Amino acid sequence: MVAGGFGVGKTTLVGSVSEIVPLRTEALVTNASQAVDDLAAVPLKSTTTVAMDFGRISLGSDLVLYLFGTPGQNRFWFMWDDLIRGAIGAVVLIDTRRLEESFAAVDYFEARNLPFLVAINEFDDAPQYPLEDIRQALAVSPDVPIMSIDARVRESSKQALLAVTEYALRKLSEPIAY
Repeated sequence: MVAGGFGVGKTTLVGSVSEIVPLRTEALVTNASQAVDDLAAVPLKSTTTVAMDFGRISLGSDLVLYLFGTPGQNRFWFMWDDLIRGAIGAVVLIDTRRLEESFAAVDYFEARNLPFLVAINEFDDAPQYPLEDIRQALAVSPDVPIMSIDARVRESSKQALLAVTEYALRKLSEPIAY
């Protein structure tokens, strides 16, 4: 899964890395949504994902990932429970300009014990912080990987997917603590 808040780059990430033409369920952001969705941080955003983005990437001859990008707006979060079925892990994409919008996604995966990593989408005008400062601000455990990426760049997005896959496989091989 690729998850995170509204306008953090989930659709962009899926599109940059997918080997197939990604399925997108985007709708125009209209005046009717102004009372529901806070567009202040992303005033130029004209579309929003209303169900999911779907793509595929082969990481090896025997490993294919099916990518599900979640909708970022709270009113569409009911979709997450369906999208998580069968997931091996998640990339929580964040924007440092709006870090507070990342807490819900982090909490969601922690509560479901699904391995995830935090990927900081390096927007051109976003402030940069040391990774450990972001870890502390998000209150994620020391074993959760955190990395910086550019969701527009295929290789950068692919590195995040490789990292979350490796992390998920390590977590699966750990003994269960009772």
